[in-house]
Amino acid sequence: MSKLAADPNIADPDGFYARLLEAHRGLSEDESHALNARLVLILANHIGDEAVLDEALALARRLAEPG
Repeated sequence: MSKLAADPNIADPDGFYARLLEAHRGLSEDESHALNARLVLILANHIGDEAVLDEALALARRLAEPG
């Protein structure tokens, strides 16, 4: 069973973030939300391991909680 890679793993995180922002340029808020949803589903399909996806969901939820 695989484990979620939670440590930094992107060679150029600033470059990736810039490309992510560029992908959203000119989109409405609804279109931007839809792009994010498609990206999540594409990456989830790429990962494929449901245990890893469950870890990612749990981590994202914990980080979204106040305090």
